[in-house]
Amino acid sequence: MRNIRIGKNTSNNKKTGLYIRVSTNFQFEEGYSVGAQTEKLEKYCNYQEIDNYDLYIDGGYSGSNLNRPEMKRLIKEIQEGKVESVVVVKLDRLSRSQKDTIYLLEDVFEANDVGFISLNENFDTTTPYGKAMVGILSVFAQYERENIRERTQMGITERIKTGKWRGTKPPFGYDYNNGDDVLVPNKDAETVRKIFELYKEGYSTYALAKMFDLKGDKQVSDMLSRVTYIGKLKYNKEIVDGLHEPIVDKKLFDEVQELRKTRTRATSHKSQYLLTGLIYCGLCGAKMRYQKWSGGRVMIYCYSLDHSKPHLVKNPNCQNGKLDAAEVEEVVVSDMLKLSKEYEVIEEKSEQQNQKGFEAMNQRKSVLEGKLKSLYNLYASDTNNSVLLETIGEINKELENLNTQIEQYTLKNTRAKDMTARAKAFKSVADSWEFMSFNERQKTVREYIKKIKISNDYVEIEYNDLLTLQ
Repeated sequence: MRNIRIGKNTSNNKKTGLYIRVSTNFQFEEGYSVGAQTEKLEKYCNYQEIDNYDLYIDGGYSGSNLNRPEMKRLIKEIQEGKVESVVVVKLDRLSRSQKDTIYLLEDVFEANDVGFISLNENFDTTTPYGKAMVGILSVFAQYERENIRERTQMGITERIKTGKWRGTKPPFGYDYNNGDDVLVPNKDAETVRKIFELYKEGYSTYALAKMFDLKGDKQVSDMLSRVTYIGKLKYNKEIVDGLHEPIVDKKLFDEVQELRKTRTRATSHKSQYLLTGLIYCGLCGAKMRYQKWSGGRVMIYCYSLDHSKPHLVKNPNCQNGKLDAAEVEEVVVSDMLKLSKEYEVIEEKSEQQNQKGFEAMNQRKSVLEGKLKSLYNLYASDTNNSVLLETIGEINKELENLNTQIEQYTLKNTRAKDMTARAKAFKSVADSWEFMSFNERQKTVREYIKKIKISNDYVEIEYNDLLTLQ
């Protein structure tokens, strides 16, 4: 955005840069609107008899970084030798970052012999006092950098001890309430609960990551170990009660931790059997195990009949028989491959329509953002125009609603595509099975089969949700 005013040339043809910034919520910054800042800066120029000046207006940009179009233009023109001084109404209009402020003062302004003036703070680097202040600021900035880690660690410890969130990015399923310094469950909280429940039912972290469109099984593993979800906070080795609302019941959380230990032990050494961990007794509900017999034959039988592990016994009088492992595996694999061949991949019928709607919303967003930039320019010239201000507010509100809709569409389409991709992957299992290694076959079985129940010579296969929807 540019709004340039040219007056009489000075002797060296260099101009004064009047920098103006308003945040994204500029209408709430009383006294610092574009119009108010422009008026103060032009009065300063009139008082100082400065005729050659240029306005650099960044409307709707945060001061937390220097990624602003007019700030970039100002820096570029300073480096080209076109600017002799920069004036702002208040120091935080230049930047809210101490690091960026020091960078501008030392590496941009001072390095190019450009003076800097902030009216509110009476800060002027063209004077000996102002130059000394830049040096003092640099010393304090260095001191701050050296001590920030220590202060941060102390601050985090104290916050956590009182049950408040540390102020960093909140865990998945929570938002951060900056006013109360606590975590608040958001729309993803139900997903977190579902992940704990499904893991307890036997789903792997890999399957859950794909099901809920997460960043791999590591994210799921991290979630399952977070005490934050039961209302606790952890810092280093210390765990304290948090002020936030729990998402997961403690009983479920503890059960999941025990399961994770069991599964970790189970996967620490690779099983030599295809269905390990998936087979259960259909009569008493106990787990079933593989056992080698003499002559190399391998059988499957109920843990209730294995008195060496009493904690796994459900019914010591279980009448389930011993079955040949090769026969059970053949039944299971044949059924899975048959289902794979017959499986119909149902594409999202509304996918094209959703895509058109998504494109239309993005086009509308671009139009609104263009209008907003134009209105900022108009408002800079006419700060008393209440109609302009009202229109800007309405567009901001529409943009906010539009961004929410775009986010929802993106999430829905991503999940739909993931389900379709998983379905297509299952469809290809029948064709690729004979080319898979044992580990790949074992992983495939766990991906699509939830549980196998054996009742004497009857095998019941429970597939994961993806395969039970049709």
